[in-house]
Amino acid sequence: MNATDVLTIARKDLGTALRRRSLRYSLILFPVLTAIGLSLVIGYVGRAAEVPTDVVAHLLLSFVFFFAVGAAILSTTIAAYSFVGEKVERSLEPLLATPVTDLDILLGKALAAVLPPVVSTWLGIALFIVLADLRTSARFGVGYLPGPAAWIIIGVVVPLSSLLSVLFSVLVSTRAAETRAAQQAAALITLPFAAIYVLSEVGIVPLDPVGMLSLSGVLAVVDVVLFLLARVAFDREEILTRWR
Repeated sequence: MNATDVLTIARKDLGTALRRRSLRYSLILFPVLTAIGLSLVIGYVGRAAEVPTDVVAHLLLSFVFFFAVGAAILSTTIAAYSFVGEKVERSLEPLLATPVTDLDILLGKALAAVLPPVVSTWLGIALFIVLADLRTSARFGVGYLPGPAAWIIIGVVVPLSSLLSVLFSVLVSTRAAETRAAQQAAALITLPFAAIYVLSEVGIVPLDPVGMLSLSGVLAVVDVVLFLLARVAFDREEILTRWR
């Protein structure tokens, strides 16, 4: 692996992706509107005198986890264009003609697809924490976020979720013929995260530090498996002969 080549490819893909207005709007509006909307829900729940404080604390963690779902969704948007879009536009072939290795190309493109959604999600979570703590402090006299479980979600679950989404998109790209189809197929990977979010809301999935560390371990293993599969699928000769 050549770190210089990886970073060069990542910078190029980042520049290309961020020039798309729709993507810029998604990266800004999704986390901001989510943070504002979820904080309003917390404010409404907090005004109900009969709601126990432990229910509010659990709801807050569930909402923090919801941002991991958003990170996975945003990552599919960038990854689908980076791989399938360039395949359709034939702009990937000049890169393949350079001496850069397949692994460096894969890592550079994956890095470019992971960074914007993760940073955007972190900013959205930060805004949510500020707004939510203002509301819970006014109602209960204390801000609940961030706690140990929230830090694990922010620092580990969100990046791993984004990476999983990107790697799955690479696999989808080997079969997809156009960007929209790749985005729709890759979006299927967000369903498990959505299911975990729903289960966490009803208390089936624990959102304590142990539960989040266990989930992080599972995500890390899945990411490693998907990376190995993506490494095989993202082959220079395969792209030049069959990705047409």
